[in-house]
Amino acid sequence: MKNRRKIILAIAVLLILISGSMLLLDYMKQGRSEKIYEDLASQVVETTAEAETESQAEEPEYVSPVDFEELWAINEDVVGWVTIPGTVIDYPILHDPESNDTYLYTDIEGNDSAAGSIYLDCDNEADFSDLHNVLYGHHMKNGTMFKDIMKFREQDFLEEHQEAYIYLPDREIRLKPFACLYTTPDGIRRMTKFVDEEELQAYTEEMTKGSTAYVEPDQEIGRLVSFITCSYEFDDARTILYAYEVTDEENGGQAPSAASEAEEEPETASAEAGQ
Repeated sequence: MKNRRKIILAIAVLLILISGSMLLLDYMKQGRSEKIYEDLASQVVETTAEAETESQAEEPEYVSPVDFEELWAINEDVVGWVTIPGTVIDYPILHDPESNDTYLYTDIEGNDSAAGSIYLDCDNEADFSDLHNVLYGHHMKNGTMFKDIMKFREQDFLEEHQEAYIYLPDREIRLKPFACLYTTPDGIRRMTKFVDEEELQAYTEEMTKGSTAYVEPDQEIGRLVSFITCSYEFDDARTILYAYEVTDEENGGQAPSAASEAEEEPETASAEAGQ
């Protein structure tokens, strides 16, 4: 009888041990699983972080084709460089926020010059952040500065020259010329501030009425640039080329830049600005 009880007790102890071992084994398995999930999650985070780092590393930093450090050593008022392929327009852009007269007859080195400089309107921000940026240049007898703007009044020329570039220290502005006309130098032509893009759209439509050459924009105009030079259809006339900033990648490309300015003779002594 005692032997039977011992056997039953031994079996009971054995069953308890087996059950406990199984529970322990399940717990260990669960712990390993949780550890594996934690490790996987950690790896995903690390991989994502590495991917983001690699992605950021792969994004090329903008390098301007213009040596602005060299230009600033000559004149700190340089804010950009304008290039219109197919024309002689390839010049630094100067800017004095106090006056539009500063570079009317002054070159980049500060010398008196009948040709003056290409310059950004004094009411514009130097970083070209305004919705309308206005550039002025003389209509020179020898064909330099902004005289080639006159060519855009011809429909064929406008259609064949659909690229313009403004290089800044930190970015490149790609432009598409779309309208050209001669007009009066009314102050409205140099309006630079707008409530929103809708107001800019209405302004653009009004300013480009009566264009002698016009190409329908292939996107909504979010930023406008006008190139203004003297014209001689009547006293104090101006020819203006309008271009809009390209915001898609369809018309990408890189234009050469950095041509030197030559000595120029003005066709007349009149100013180019629509003031």
